[in-house]
Amino acid sequence: MTDVERFCAAHHDGVYRYLRRVVGAAESARDLTQEVFLRVSRAGVPEANDIGQRAWLFRIARNLALNHLRDGRRRPPTVTFGSAAVPATQELAVALSHAIDALPDLDRDVFLLRETAGLSYEEIAAASELPLESVRSRLHRARQALRATLGHSLALREQRGVRCLPAGTRDGDDR
Repeated sequence: MTDVERFCAAHHDGVYRYLRRVVGAAESARDLTQEVFLRVSRAGVPEANDIGQRAWLFRIARNLALNHLRDGRRRPPTVTFGSAAVPATQELAVALSHAIDALPDLDRDVFLLRETAGLSYEEIAAASELPLESVRSRLHRARQALRATLGHSLALREQRGVRCLPAGTRDGDDR
């Protein structure tokens, strides 16, 4: 197995999850994931540390997703988090999807790169070409907006015994 093949295998699922959430449709996410790794195989993996390589990879994925959305393709009425597709008829899934969609574009990108792709703050900064402090503030602002928007739904779920965030979790604890 070549270095490029190992790199692609190691990051395939993360790229797909990120693209699935950004573009919505599984088929489009699969096509875009294939395009990402086609570009990687053509260019080769850059000689950089792991942070630099992942940032480069997700910059390609992010740019392809943005181009896809600019082309006028829209999301189907489902929400995907991790590997689970949640029917849009569920109240919280719909509310979360709308809340994420309502975020400013850069805040949404930073949030999705962190939460669906699992990138570090440094990797997000490199992938989105933003200063590290901007990544931190945009992620904080996105989380606050989501909490405010979803506060009522989350409170109802927690009253029913469903924990939405681990106890003691605050912004910045997951660096």
